[in-house]
Amino acid sequence: MVKRPPAGTIPDEPGSYQFKDAHGRVIYVGKASSLRQRLSNYFQAPHNLHPRTRQMVETAESVEWTIVANEVEALMLEYSLIKQHRPRFNVRLRDDKSYPFLAVTVDEQWPRAMVMRGRKRKGVRYFGPYAHAYAIRDTLDLLLRSFPIRTCSPGKFKEHERLGRPCLLFHIEKCSGPCVDEIEEMPYRQLVTELCDFLAGDTDDIVQRLEAEMKAAATDLEFERAARLRDRLVAVQKAIAKQQMVVDGREDVDVIGIADDELEASVQMFFVRKGRVVGRKGFVLDKVEELTPGKLIDRILEAVYGDEPAMGYPKQVLVPYEADDVDTYEEWLTHMRGSKVQIRMPQRGDKRALLETVTRNAGEEFTRHRMRRASDHNTRSRALTELQEALDLPEAPLRIECYDMAHLQGTDYVGSMVVLEDGLPNKREYRRFKVNIPGNDDYGAMEEVLTRRLQAYVDERDRPIEERGDRPGKFAYPPQLLVVDGGKGQLNVAKRVVDQLGLTDEIPVAALAKQFEQVYVPGRSEPVEVARGSEGLFMLQRIRDEAHRFANTFHRERRSKRMTKSALDDIPGLGEVRRKKLLKAMGGVNAIKRADLDELKSHSFLPDKVAEAIYDKFH
Repeated sequence: MVKRPPAGTIPDEPGSYQFKDAHGRVIYVGKASSLRQRLSNYFQAPHNLHPRTRQMVETAESVEWTIVANEVEALMLEYSLIKQHRPRFNVRLRDDKSYPFLAVTVDEQWPRAMVMRGRKRKGVRYFGPYAHAYAIRDTLDLLLRSFPIRTCSPGKFKEHERLGRPCLLFHIEKCSGPCVDEIEEMPYRQLVTELCDFLAGDTDDIVQRLEAEMKAAATDLEFERAARLRDRLVAVQKAIAKQQMVVDGREDVDVIGIADDELEASVQMFFVRKGRVVGRKGFVLDKVEELTPGKLIDRILEAVYGDEPAMGYPKQVLVPYEADDVDTYEEWLTHMRGSKVQIRMPQRGDKRALLETVTRNAGEEFTRHRMRRASDHNTRSRALTELQEALDLPEAPLRIECYDMAHLQGTDYVGSMVVLEDGLPNKREYRRFKVNIPGNDDYGAMEEVLTRRLQAYVDERDRPIEERGDRPGKFAYPPQLLVVDGGKGQLNVAKRVVDQLGLTDEIPVAALAKQFEQVYVPGRSEPVEVARGSEGLFMLQRIRDEAHRFANTFHRERRSKRMTKSALDDIPGLGEVRRKKLLKAMGGVNAIKRADLDELKSHSFLPDKVAEAIYDKFH
């Protein structure tokens, strides 16, 4: 564990600090406006630290720091050190896909347009990124009719230059033929400039110029040239239609949407230039370090703008909640852009609507990300093996059951049981429980649910074979791992029920605490080490969330039924059909309450005993 530096040796100045392990590897990098104040937070009683921070401090053997002039320099140094060392306790990108860009090689004599991925290089202008490569090719196919620049490789270009014959693209008017001198260099450069301007969002000037040239050609009776300009104009307008106008005015805005849980965050970004969406990208962040919502925004801004984005720095960055250190990040981005940059949280209008759209995209992508992890067979097998090893189980838990409770201030208490078999949800095995517990007693409710479920299994197991029948009972199969949603208290309840029913050696139990995603097992005061980001922890997290969802759904159903219960319920002989007829005949419940006995008996469909029961109910 790292020792606290001697008093007075830590400077009270801005800078970046690095924690190192016993081998000298950098395991965490941070920044601070005051190194002394920030580092002192790490050297307090371990039980006061966040579990992830405590683990980092216990792993570290030394801490070093670098003093800089101001907070912006501290931010820039922190980013460069994280990029260089990739510390294990810093937030990191996971499954960060290499998104495709539309690139124009402006450094060549005859620039070309192409789809590119990976590392950016000098002398190339990038536009995007796009979600799919086919989206770029569709856009490029439309634009080549208006801006016919070459798309061929250098080898192909030299081959046709040597042959003196253009390729097919020249004949279908998707290339201006620079390889055979069909166009001079300056007009070709003009086409390249117009294409780049169009992709950057400057569409109005191009449309107006094409319209003016088309009308001028028609006036001069150059109908063939007017027809070609008309076709170019149509192609440009189709391409513009693909770029949705999302904000009023001609603004340059980046929009960040976030969906997250305790372990990961899905981030989606829309790049808006001149009011139109010209690119998008997404990635998943692994929350290795302790993160508040504002600090998560800080980390995302560093990940996105640490290296200059292909579309450049925007005038505004829209975020779902405010960064912890918004002034520093605005100053940093302003320095990188060379003009004022705002980071703001829109409250209304089209920008708020756009942020909500991007956030929905982040939520959908997060769901797909988790589904992909859950549905892969190899991933599931690895998760089950990890759980077996981490929890010291006798075999891989092919059947996992998880339990959760739901109530509202002690009313409408319900419990849920969800089942994973071979790592996949088996919804036919899900069960719901109505719980009869007075007051707000989660432990008592959990004990009742587990006792009912496991007692049913014991009864089924101990029945003579000849009495069991062809179909197994609802609770005929025991779990190979029983998980409860909660901490040590809920675990102790589960352990007590299992012991009382004599199932200690047959059914292992565990608890998953939501606050820090810690796993507890009987006989250990400290949580079990299930690696963060591992498939095993992800599987436990998913079944816990499913049990929570299932319990809450049942609770809402019960509460809704209770709140809509009619005063006419529970009257002997007044079933649903008679109740509907009576309501229709008398015009509502209040009229029925005020009616005298003779009036009630006057209805032919209502027997006298039922009419008397209704009258007695309200009088």
